[in-house]
Amino acid sequence: MRRLLFSVSASLLCLGLGPGCATTPAPKSEAQTPPASSPTATGRGGAAATVDVRATSAALEVLRSGGNAVDAAVAAASVLGVTDPYSCGIGGGGFLVAWLARDGRVVTLDHRETAPSGLERARLYEHGAPLPFEEFVTSGLSVGVPGSLMGWSEALRLYGSRSLAEVLQPAIRVAEQGFPVDATFHEQTRHNVERFRDFTSSAALFLGPDGQPWPVGATFQNPGLARTYRLVAQGGVSAFYRGELAQAIVSTVTRPPLVAGASRTVRPGVMRLEDLERYEAVVRPPVTSTYRGYTLYGMGGPGSGGVTLALTLNLLEPQAPASLSRARFLHRYLEASRLAFADRNAFLGDPAFVSVPEAGLLSREYAARRGALLEGTRASTTTALPGNPFPHQGPARAVLPRVPEVARPAAEETAPNKETTHITTSDAEGNLVAYTCTIEGEGGNGMVVPGYGFLLNNELTDFDLPASVDARHPNTPAPGKRPRSSMSPLLVLKDGKPVLALGSPGGSTIITTVGQTLVNHLDFGMPIEQALAAPRVSQRNSPDNTSQAEPAFIASPEAAELGAMGHGFTNVGPLGALTAIRVHEDGTVTAAAEPTRRGGGSAMVVEPVK
Repeated sequence: MRRLLFSVSASLLCLGLGPGCATTPAPKSEAQTPPASSPTATGRGGAAATVDVRATSAALEVLRSGGNAVDAAVAAASVLGVTDPYSCGIGGGGFLVAWLARDGRVVTLDHRETAPSGLERARLYEHGAPLPFEEFVTSGLSVGVPGSLMGWSEALRLYGSRSLAEVLQPAIRVAEQGFPVDATFHEQTRHNVERFRDFTSSAALFLGPDGQPWPVGATFQNPGLARTYRLVAQGGVSAFYRGELAQAIVSTVTRPPLVAGASRTVRPGVMRLEDLERYEAVVRPPVTSTYRGYTLYGMGGPGSGGVTLALTLNLLEPQAPASLSRARFLHRYLEASRLAFADRNAFLGDPAFVSVPEAGLLSREYAARRGALLEGTRASTTTALPGNPFPHQGPARAVLPRVPEVARPAAEETAPNKETTHITTSDAEGNLVAYTCTIEGEGGNGMVVPGYGFLLNNELTDFDLPASVDARHPNTPAPGKRPRSSMSPLLVLKDGKPVLALGSPGGSTIITTVGQTLVNHLDFGMPIEQALAAPRVSQRNSPDNTSQAEPAFIASPEAAELGAMGHGFTNVGPLGALTAIRVHEDGTVTAAAEPTRRGGGSAMVVEPVK
């Protein structure tokens, strides 16, 4: 929610239907005064960077009270569920990567949503073709079993120092007291207004009596979500995955709360109570790679960011940046990204369901073979084909499978500004967290769980749907399967010590946003705050062979030189909204958030230094 505008008026809302719908507003003064913040801060004792000043402030509150970086990340995420509900929340899921200073190791926690046990692939087809996207996204069928709360609970149990009840307190306060609607929140509501009008609970929460978005400056309160957080604080994570709350989620999925007379076709889902009861967050080994003397740790499957970034950088590493002009180096970066995405789309998926050739894709021998395709000085004019990593798998070799064309690719492939958010935290002990969480598209599936104040995800649109319902593909839907994700929380170490944590929203452009920021920082020597603010370009093996880019990049001298090499660019507006923490040799850290994208982010440190 970025740089919040002070409220000039307050609106009395009844947010959510059913039990727990509060009608008494908090005092205006409490709701209207955001803490001071800026997009960059340097200091000691712990730090946080998020898209929203209140979330960053909550993380700092936890750090100052003695909590660690994991506690702070969960506190920030729970506040973002209030202030940035179209991007993340307890109706969704995420990936967390953490450096544990005491143990000297990196851990990753997968709490990605899963397909319900009753979701057969044929349900997503009609008349021999995939369901129309608009009918799929706004439906019960698009909802994966939410993983966020289980992820928060497990992260705190395994690596935190505070209870879930403690770290939820700042979010409860924000939900009850409210916050002033800013331009970004208003615009996100406007994008969803037609959907929200069709659901009783969504209209009651996000729209005014006139059926329009609440105006900029109005105080937005969410007593339904405050009640939900209190239920979880009192009853633990089981209060969400069992009992009345679980039943409310299942009822919303299977009997969408449509407004009487709504003409929208809304297909019910098949989620059951046992799907929620059986949900598990999974501790996975990180994807580990090296680049120019640094060691990178990212998420493995069902995440695709760790492997795709590693392969991109493996392809790029043989060429020293100093030996080329910046434009020539960016040319190699774009072509490397094109090749890496060809492999990503062909081989990566949920490792519980598909055999992912991770060792082969990460091998230097494979990168050397694929890298031979980068020797030209002209942009590719055809879509890159995947390589064959299987001979580089070592003993676990396999035959290269034939990957079918998809009738409709995963939703995150086509929209660069998909709503997700990234949180970066550190603490005085040296722990470091990169945490990306999401409900998939802006506004998820459009349905608020009545009485509980949160939107459900539409993560199952992240599956690929081949033209034939029976075609094999690593990212096709299946009961219990986790859709492939581009979320790319990343930690970078040097000589066994952490130096950088970062991540971004942005659908599949998350991978290229993180990758270009690394190139800016590690190869071009930009300070981290400049590296993340610099104009962006994204090449993801697009069918039209153009790269998506921001206006400032298209206007740059580098773009002109790249154009002379045959590169084309499509203006897609802002790409991503990255946050990062850079650890310096003297022990200070710089926390950095976007200065302008999505309204600008918020960075804070416990003990600022000049």
